[in-house]
Amino acid sequence: MQGILYVLFNDVAWQLRPLELGFGSGQTCWRWLDRWQQGGVFDQLHRLLLAQLNAADELDWTRACVDGSHVRAKKGAPRPVRRRSTGGRRAANTT
Repeated sequence: MQGILYVLFNDVAWQLRPLELGFGSGQTCWRWLDRWQQGGVFDQLHRLLLAQLNAADELDWTRACVDGSHVRAKKGAPRPVRRRSTGGRRAANTT
């Protein structure tokens, strides 16, 4: 966890972390991050942290904002589904 937090906080590449910190390889840290993200660990951790900070009255909700940059934008109305024509067609080799 410390290796993951170090990379995310300091905005460095996984392989450019100082090895003397003893966090394991960058590949190992990245693999754990990927597994924990897919397993919902960070979402759950975020919710727990927010709940504890809110219970301790440590959050200033007047400065909160909503960021929708990760939500897929709907571009216009849904397109109708193409349906196969049931009418006859002229053969390609006829004139």
